[in-house]
Amino acid sequence: MPPPLRQGLVLDFGGVLTTPIAECTRAFCLREGLAPDAFLQVISADPEGREIYAQLELGRIGQMEWNERTAALLGVAADNLIGRVLADLRPEPVMLAAGQAARRAGVKVGILSNSLGSGPYDPYQGYGFDTLYDAVVLSGDHGLRKPEPGIYPLILKKLQLPAEACVFVDDSARNLPPAQDLGMTTVLDGDPAETVKKLEELFGLPLR
Repeated sequence: MPPPLRQGLVLDFGGVLTTPIAECTRAFCLREGLAPDAFLQVISADPEGREIYAQLELGRIGQMEWNERTAALLGVAADNLIGRVLADLRPEPVMLAAGQAARRAGVKVGILSNSLGSGPYDPYQGYGFDTLYDAVVLSGDHGLRKPEPGIYPLILKKLQLPAEACVFVDDSARNLPPAQDLGMTTVLDGDPAETVKKLEELFGLPLR
C-alpha cells in the first residue's frame, strides 16, 4: 500500500468520537423535567452559566464546583451533574474505527478537545486515550480552549507534524477557522459516514 497522502489526523472528542452532545443533553433535560434546550441555554446564553462552563473547560474550576453552580442555575440537584448530563453519550463506532484504521495505515492520530475535567466523573473512560492515540490535548490541561488559536499548535507539536500534513475534524464550525489559518485541512463532522468518506478521499486510504 502506498504511503497516505497526509500524515496526521486530529479528532475532536465529544460529538465526533461520541454520539451528538445535543442529543444527550436533550434527554437529560427531559428526565429532569426541564425544557429540552434548558441545559444548552444555560451554558451558552446565560452569562453566568456561560462563564462557569468556560472556567470548567479552561481547568480553572473542577467538576464539583461546576456541578453546584450550574445546578443552581438549572434548578436541579447538583450530585454528579456532569455524569447525569452525559448519561446517554455513547461511542461513535464509525468514527472510532476510522481513526484506528488510519493509525494502522501509518497516520498519526491525535485528540484535540475542550474538556470537562476527569473527576469524579470521567467522560473519557473506555476510549483508550493512553493506548489508541499518538497524542492528546485537553483544554483543561493547558488553560486554553478551542477556538482560541493558541491551543491548535499544541497538538501539532505533540504529533511532531506540520499543520499542512494534518486533517482536523470537529463537529463545531466555529472551531475550524484557527486550524485552517495554521494550514490544516478541516472537516466539519455531521454525519459520521459522510465524514469518513471525506477522510478516505483526503488520506487516499480505506477507513471502513
